[in-house]
Amino acid sequence: MPSAGWISRPRPADEPARQCSYQRKRALIEARFHPALDQLPADTWDALRADPNPFVSHAFLAALERGGCILPDWGWQAHHLGLYEDGRLIAAAPLYLKGNSHGEFVFDFSWASAWERAGGEYYPKLLNAVPYSPVPGPRLLAGNDERTPMLQHALVEAMHAEAERLGLSSVHANFLQETELAAFGTDWLARSDVQFHWHNRGYRHFPDFLAALNHKKRKNILRERSQVEASGVAIEWRSGDTLSRDEWRQVHALYEATFDAKGNHAALTATFFRQLGELGQLAQLALARHGETIVAMALFVQGGGVLYGRYWGASVDVPGLHFELCYYRGIEHAITQRLDRFEPGAQGEHKLARGFLPVRTYSRHYLVHPAFRAAVAAALASEAPAVDAYAAELQSHSPYADHSTAKR
Repeated sequence: MPSAGWISRPRPADEPARQCSYQRKRALIEARFHPALDQLPADTWDALRADPNPFVSHAFLAALERGGCILPDWGWQAHHLGLYEDGRLIAAAPLYLKGNSHGEFVFDFSWASAWERAGGEYYPKLLNAVPYSPVPGPRLLAGNDERTPMLQHALVEAMHAEAERLGLSSVHANFLQETELAAFGTDWLARSDVQFHWHNRGYRHFPDFLAALNHKKRKNILRERSQVEASGVAIEWRSGDTLSRDEWRQVHALYEATFDAKGNHAALTATFFRQLGELGQLAQLALARHGETIVAMALFVQGGGVLYGRYWGASVDVPGLHFELCYYRGIEHAITQRLDRFEPGAQGEHKLARGFLPVRTYSRHYLVHPAFRAAVAAALASEAPAVDAYAAELQSHSPYADHSTAKR
């Protein structure tokens, strides 16, 4: 992974938060920027979430930092934003100074290249997101009451001002909730993409879900599952808090080896994986074994009535095993636990044939230089109709027998 040479030194967790004050709605609101999440109170941070999305929980984000996943040499430096009123935290945003664009899943490499060819410095930039996680959810943590819109707007203003103060090229807010979009002004560029999510329509069990699919899709899933059954691997579903230290070691080794085999950087550490296992039932896993050896795994995060697929790893090549662990076992678990939704991760049209339907995702981008902003705005104006057409085309290929009742 490219290093972040722009950072002169690591910022210790006990470094004081930088702060500034400004007047808004007759109340003095103070913006502070923190180099570690542990500087912000966990209970208050979590209470500010609009929903219990686990990826913006204090425990999950702090585990990334404590586990050694947020490092300047990897292009990540925590710069979390808190808004304070009379010394009390009233709004917050997970924020990072970024020395590259890895681990974001909203791809702006072409923007960086264009700006650098023009003689500018694209990095560092400011990012409002969850590291390594293309999961839609709250990014502007401002509670859920009559003050929420004002505080969301104040968070956006503070990020904007911080980019100007530091002389950064840009600020980016990725995988936003639709309810947050109004907080971003017209000088923020809008971008949208498509993911595939599974929705629980009150299924009683997996065969009930299969019955809702058209014949071709149902037959294909049954064939894939029979291949795995015939392979002889033993499959089990486990909550992360029941895994032993050695089992977590095996799970991480599979994750790391699979990333390395594809030439990608395995940014999540074994320490972070073990910490996930200490956070109650947040982590869920589908495991495949030969004897006592874990030969394949799919790691999920669960919270707020939603299951999120995150990582896959395998040391064996079994036809259909990836689909079994990453999709079908997740759907079974969601039905059994009566979860509302299963989000298996970014990209992948192949998910459509397996019961996942397209949904839109949203990001907002502020580019400081007016001419650069205008050029990217023109490019996005050309990109948007193609994304709209792609989403519409996907919707017309629902795998469900009754298209009118397939939840989107």
